[in-house]
Amino acid sequence: MDKFLKIAMVCIAPTILLAGGDNEAAQRYLELTGRHTDLAPRIFNFILLAGLLYYLLAGPIKNFLNSRTDSIAGELEEIESARQASKDAKLKAEDDLEKAKAKAKEIIEDAKAELALIKKGIQEKSQNELTILEKSFEEKCEIENRKMVKETTSSVLSESIETNDIPLDASKIVNIVTKEVA
Repeated sequence: MDKFLKIAMVCIAPTILLAGGDNEAAQRYLELTGRHTDLAPRIFNFILLAGLLYYLLAGPIKNFLNSRTDSIAGELEEIESARQASKDAKLKAEDDLEKAKAKAKEIIEDAKAELALIKKGIQEKSQNELTILEKSFEEKCEIENRKMVKETTSSVLSESIETNDIPLDASKIVNIVTKEVA
């Protein structure tokens, strides 16, 4: 900072001090040097100023640009690593999605198989219950038929035969019952 201030004072102070007069400076310059323009000294001063500026500012500018380049490269590496991490996460998520889809298909297939087994079991139970009900119905019908036969036989016997009528033997009773039942 001190170098910059010193150079500014050296460059700006003469400009402020010599800034007066219209054509007076040009006349005086002509008398002193014998030339009408001061182009050559101005070019020399410009080259000298450019050299000094380069000498003083080249290092800091190079350092700034190098540090900026390094920081941009670092940020680029961070961005690249973040991009790679997100790419890896995306691939992992896609892999997890495929696994989840496969698991879902497997669960659906298992559910269908279990449904078929349950359906088959229910059908078998229903069929068994139906056969049991049919057997029970047949047995009840048979029992009712037997009751009816007994009642009919007893009513026929009680109406037809009295103890005083005729002596009956077993063969006659069987013939009478057979006729009534038939």
